[in-house]
Amino acid sequence: MQRLKSKFDAFRHRTNVVIYGTNTASGRLFDLILLGVILLSVVIVMLETVKGFDTKYHQQLIVLEWIITIFFTLEYILRIISIKKPIKYIFSFYGIIDLIATLPMYFSLFFVGTSVLTVVRALRLLRLFKILKHPQFSSQSTHLKEALIASRGKILIFIYFMLISSVIIGSVMYIVEGKEGGFTSIPISIYWTIVTLTTVGYGDISPITPLGQAIASVVMIMGYGIIAVPTGIVSAEFANSNRTKLRAERINPCTVCGTEGHEHNAKYCYHCGAEL
Repeated sequence: MQRLKSKFDAFRHRTNVVIYGTNTASGRLFDLILLGVILLSVVIVMLETVKGFDTKYHQQLIVLEWIITIFFTLEYILRIISIKKPIKYIFSFYGIIDLIATLPMYFSLFFVGTSVLTVVRALRLLRLFKILKHPQFSSQSTHLKEALIASRGKILIFIYFMLISSVIIGSVMYIVEGKEGGFTSIPISIYWTIVTLTTVGYGDISPITPLGQAIASVVMIMGYGIIAVPTGIVSAEFANSNRTKLRAERINPCTVCGTEGHEHNAKYCYHCGAEL
């Protein structure tokens, strides 16, 4: 019994290294294979919606789906048994996504049409961020997140301004154009305003009076300027974050190997492991 337990512990350790060891060669290989299988699964779901292709290769697609489902099921079970705190993984964000990815095909045995829900497996591609755990990648990700957080107040104010503008312009267009021009209500007019401001321009509603066309022209020109506003806000914050990063790099290089790019509060060099 002790020998069997020892073998099981060794198996758990090896499995943990392969599945969770993103910094090991076997762990990275496993993650790359997993991402490839996820991509294949998403492509299969898409192809199933192409009538001609599905008619010709329906059975082959179903077989591939079941193979992928079994692969994900085994992976999910191995993730649970290879860690010390399985409950923490099961109720984590990735744990819930992993579980959801395995269920649709099993549900399809009892409920017709649920197999299309396998497209949620695309969410598992978020694991790419776990693979790219190199300090340079994580540093850029951190700066982008900081830029978005720093600019959230300005963006919220901008969105609030756009909502007010859409209501006002939509109300004006309802009065100017009326039902004859397709602006049958203020909500419909607001819908037209948003579509026009975002430069989408579906064309399902369009003004017919000279005054309405003049207002529409102004709204369309505004749309081009509005597109640049949130981009500029985030870009400015990102540039400011990068300037802070560059200052940190200049004052925080490794004294042993000279590697730069460390966070300002880093204690060890990510390249050679020397103390900073």
